[in-house]
Amino acid sequence: MIRLIVLFFGGGILGLAAGFAAGIFVYPYIFLADIVASEEVAAADSKQVVAKGSFIHANPSDPIHYGSGGVTVYDDLLHLESDFEVGPGPKFHVYLVPHDNVTESADVEGTMYIDLGRLKAFKGSQNYSVPAGVDLAQFGSVVIWCEKFGVLISPAKLAFEG
Repeated sequence: MIRLIVLFFGGGILGLAAGFAAGIFVYPYIFLADIVASEEVAAADSKQVVAKGSFIHANPSDPIHYGSGGVTVYDDLLHLESDFEVGPGPKFHVYLVPHDNVTESADVEGTMYIDLGRLKAFKGSQNYSVPAGVDLAQFGSVVIWCEKFGVLISPAKLAFEG
C-alpha cells in the first residue's frame, strides 16, 4: 500500500515537472510567434546613423537558434529593421557586445556587454534606447541572447559609418 502511495505521488511530481518544462518551451511558439512589432524611428531624418549590421544564423546545424534581418544603430537608439526575425524562445535579450565577430556563446559570456532590454517580438521593427555615455565604437556586435539558457541566438556584426 505504501509503495502505491509513493508511486502515485512520485508520478504526480514527475508529471508536474514535465508539464512545466514543456510549457516553458511551447509557450513562445503558441502565444508569441505571431506577434510582429512595427516600431518606427522618431525623427529618423535628424538622427545620425552610427553603424549598421545584419543578423546571421550563427550555427547552421542548429535549426532552433537562428536570426536574420538588419539592425541600425543611432547615437542614442538601436533599431531592429522590419525584416528582423529570430526563432522563438524564452527570455531573449538584445545585447551590445565588444567583440567584432561573435560566432558562439563563449564570445558573449564573460564580456562587458550592455543589455538593452528584453526582445519585444520575434519579428519586425523594434527600438531599444542606448544608455547615455556609451561609446558605441567599443561595441562591434549586436546579439540576441537567451538569458534563460545562456545561449547565443543570433549575432550581427556592426559596420561603422564614416
